[in-house]
Order: sequence, then C-alpha cells, then structure tokens
Amino acid sequence: MFRALRHRNFRLFCFGQMISLSGTWMQNVAQTWLIYRLTRSEILMGVTYFCLQMPVFAMAPIGGVVSDRRSRHRIIILCQALSMVQALALGLLTVSGRVQVWQVLALATVLGCINAFDMPARQSFLIQMASKEDLLGAISLNSSIFNAARVVGPGAAGVLVAKLGEGVCFLVNGASFIPVILSLFAMQVPRFQRSVEESPWEHLLEGFRFAWRTLHIRYLLLLLGVATLAGVPVLVLMPFIANDILGRGSQGLGTLLAAMGVGALTGTLVLAGRGTTKGLVNVVLFGSFGLGVSLILLALSRNFYLSVGIMLLLGFSTLRQMASTNTLIQTLIPDEFRGRIMALYSMTVVGLGPFGSLLSGAAAHRWGPPVTVAAGGVACLLASAVFLARLERFRHSVRAEAHP
Repeated sequence: MFRALRHRNFRLFCFGQMISLSGTWMQNVAQTWLIYRLTRSEILMGVTYFCLQMPVFAMAPIGGVVSDRRSRHRIIILCQALSMVQALALGLLTVSGRVQVWQVLALATVLGCINAFDMPARQSFLIQMASKEDLLGAISLNSSIFNAARVVGPGAAGVLVAKLGEGVCFLVNGASFIPVILSLFAMQVPRFQRSVEESPWEHLLEGFRFAWRTLHIRYLLLLLGVATLAGVPVLVLMPFIANDILGRGSQGLGTLLAAMGVGALTGTLVLAGRGTTKGLVNVVLFGSFGLGVSLILLALSRNFYLSVGIMLLLGFSTLRQMASTNTLIQTLIPDEFRGRIMALYSMTVVGLGPFGSLLSGAAAHRWGPPVTVAAGGVACLLASAVFLARLERFRHSVRAEAHP
C-alpha cells in the first residue's frame, strides 16, 4: 500500500500536501458558508463555484501545453506561491469586516486561473516523483491525503466559522502553503530538458486529437464528466441541505463533508493496496453506479445521521472512480502527451463544475435542492448503464493500443 513512499521526492510531496490540503478544505467550506451567510441565494452559490472552476475549463488546455513544454516542478512552486497570496488576501478582507460578494467572486476567479496551470502540472509530476511501477500507489496515496484533509479541514472549518468567523479559516489556509513550498524546494529534480518542435497551437490541437481518437481515453473522460456534473449539486447545495433540510447549521455542514472525506479516504486506501491496475475498469464502473445511488438516497433522506452514512458511501464511490480513472489514463498514455491529457482530466473533474454549478443553482431555485440532487443521481446511473453496454469496445481499444 505504501510502496510509493520509498521515493524521496514523493515523501516530501506527501508531507507538504498533508498540511496544505487541510487548509484548502477549510477555505472551501468557509467560502461556501460566507456566500451563504451574505446572500442566502442558491443562484449566487452556483455563481461562486462557476467563478472558481470556469477558468480551469477555459485555461487548463493551455496549462497542459505549458506542462509538456516547461519544468512541471517550477510550475507547481509558482502556482502554490500564488495560491498562498490569494488565500491571505481573502482572509484579510474577511477579518476586516469589509468583504463583499464581488470580492469573493473575483478572488475565486483568480484561484481558478492558478489551478488551471497547477492541476495538469501536479498530476503529470506524480510519475516523476514516484515511477510508472508505483503509479497506482502514488495516485491512490495522493488521493488518500486529499481525502484525509477532507476529513480534518471541513470539521475544523465548521468549528472555526462558528467560533471565530470565516476569515480565520482563510488566513490559516494561507499559512498552510508554506510547508508545501518548502518541501518542493527540497526535492532533487533532474534539470529540465525537452525539445518541442511544434508551435504551442499545434501542440494543443495534437493533444485534443489524441484524446478523441483514443476510444478508451474518450470513454473514461465522458463517464467521469457525467459523474462530475452529477456530483456538483451536492457541493453547491450542501449548506441548504445541512441547514434548511437537516437543521444542523455550519457544524452540520462540516460533519457531512467530513463524512464524505472519510468515505473517500477509505476507498482510496483500499485502492492503494491493490498493487496492480488489473480490474480497474470494474472499479470505475462500480464507483459510477455507487455515486448515482448515493445521490438519490441523499435527496430522499431527512435524517441527519442517515445522511452522514450516505455521504460516506458517496465519498467512497466518487474517489474510487476518480483515482482509478486517473491511474488508467496515466498508465495508457505516452509521456509526451501526459500534461495535455491530464489537463483534459482536470477539465473533466473541475472544469465542468461551473456548468453544473449554474445549472444546479437555477434548478434548486425552481424545484428545490432534493429534486436537483436526485436528478444528478439518475443521470449518473444512465451514464453507467451506457458505459457497461460499451465495455467490450472499451477493452478492445485498450488491447489495440497495447498491441498496435
């Protein structure tokens, strides 16, 4: 399970991520609650996520091209430093009591632009920090750290928001970037050497063409895209579910999101123990089905403790699908395409979120959060059924790519 930790650079990366990601989740919860407190508007909740995620959809392909043409290590350091500045700015505005909705939206957009370059570089850098042999373990452990932070961060944010306000969470997140930046500087990375003859524009188009003509990559990204759109309403509307439906306020919000993190952490740790990529496509498929069922059950639940249990299943299913998809894609693509294809992965996981955010905000305003969440579950089940029907074509494409 922990074989990837034999690599020094990956150990350093994990140390920094453990601290930084807890702060990131604190900021996510605090920002959601801040907008909820200032506006009580489902539509503006959706707009906030739109501002955070739309730049990833629009700019991640550019970030992927940069990742395939420049040092991924240096890109990550720069992005982490800029993210720290963004968090501190939001924290100071909030603590001062002068924060306004437009400022939150503007800073969310800035963070989205940073993530458009950070995510492709970071995902592509995993194989350099570990190795192809240990890639499944590295991706799974990275996801485990992400979800361990999802357990710690939301719970801590729920308490801090109730006691000290949202601004403290933003400032703590800003400080949490210091360890990850120091760990990145401590890595021993070979000097970057890569010669690319194509123009950036041709390089960009080449990545899109490769992803589209490779059927199994296309299928994986499409299924993950539906899962992203289906799961967005839960994140956008969770304050309304926690407070207006379940009556538990900000601490209830933190508990529900922490439960999702516990489920996701469990799922990714189990995945890390596999040691082989054999059978991962089945993990992807079951994860997609599990997500759909969880969303429908959550929409029907009116009991807080039952909802906590459902969030465990939701997190377990979601992150197993994501981590397995990430591993399959990275295992099946040539390294020269890694940055651009992982940019498409980032667009799918994060970049589609804005469209789901606006859609879920508008749908919840008209039909209510439960109906909106249930509709996402139905869509996820339908996509899973289609993928299952095309499973033999998927496997044939993988075999053809492996033995041209």
